[in-house]
Amino acid sequence: MSAKQKMRLDDSQAYQTSTEIDLMERLLPLHGVRVLELGCGAAWTLRKLAECYSDSQFIGTEVDEIQHQKNLSHATVNLEFRLEGAQAISEPEQSIDLVCMLKSLHHVPIQLQMPAMQEIHRVLKPGGMAWICEPVYSGAFNAIMSLIHDEKQVREQAFDTLRQVVQNGLFELHAEHFFNVPGSYSWAEFEQRFLNVTHTKIDLSDGRLERVRDEFARHLEGERAAFLKPHRVDLLRKPLG
Repeated sequence: MSAKQKMRLDDSQAYQTSTEIDLMERLLPLHGVRVLELGCGAAWTLRKLAECYSDSQFIGTEVDEIQHQKNLSHATVNLEFRLEGAQAISEPEQSIDLVCMLKSLHHVPIQLQMPAMQEIHRVLKPGGMAWICEPVYSGAFNAIMSLIHDEKQVREQAFDTLRQVVQNGLFELHAEHFFNVPGSYSWAEFEQRFLNVTHTKIDLSDGRLERVRDEFARHLEGERAAFLKPHRVDLLRKPLG
């Protein structure tokens, strides 16, 4: 079976329900390693991992200067933050055990995605892993988010980049996982988390914002709306040779 056939953009029959951090803890070696997250955003997952795995070192990078300044207040003895892009990583060759991109590859401009993957290859140790998680374009939550910012094309482009680096031998496809992340939000929480962001310019007309509110309201039970948010992880490995 070819690498192209093995890699799936979506598979409705393959989903499990899990938080991402639970899945990472089940599938990845996290003790005594150096971990780099590219495009870490608010770094919720990275900060939790740093708390739980004190014998490991964690680095989070971000290109959004506003978010980076916020992240600096969360730095600890085993967690540091850097202002840099995935296409120019300030790490020496073969210095990282695990690279993570948690829903960030599709935010990298398409012309920089291959340079970013080459940089990931450069800094990973032989046999090191790249955990590339991307949201899947399906489901009720995606329908709401697509009214805010339709990411269908950029997500497909990101998947094509991953498929290319497996086909050309830069990485091996170790595994592919599909999982639904449970999420529950009030409208105020949804608005704060997904509309009041600094990494993407969101400029909704009054009419479009009303459509988002109406679609969100369709899922309310009392004051909260619950969703299962579909994701895919392509777990890549740097070849030993």
